[in-house]
Amino acid sequence: QVQLVESGGDLVQPGGSLRLSCAASGNILSLNAMGWYRQAPGKERDLVAAITRSGSTSYEDSVKGRFTISRDNAKNTVYLQMNSLKPEDTAVYYCNWRVGTIATMAKYLTGYWGQGTQVTVSS
Repeated sequence: QVQLVESGGDLVQPGGSLRLSCAASGNILSLNAMGWYRQAPGKERDLVAAITRSGSTSYEDSVKGRFTISRDNAKNTVYLQMNSLKPEDTAVYYCNWRVGTIATMAKYLTGYWGQGTQVTVSS
């Protein structure tokens, strides 16, 4: 069993910053791909950023240059640093860990999920 606990979501003004955290526990040794998805009301859940154990990363076009995904293997934690936030970044953000690749993370909603954390960007 795998448990993912997210934190860091909040209400922030446009242009502000937030850092999301996702701490994993349980049977995670085989999981080699991690990522952050987001889902706005009435929209599909989309991949925002992904990282592999080897350190490869990928970003959705709208967040490139503003968001940074990173991981701390010793703490079994993945982070999403979000800068220059925009109202269109408002969504529930979900952490995902799985056995897979960045390519499969973009295509399939499989693996283990956190409970979600709300990010609201508004003045």
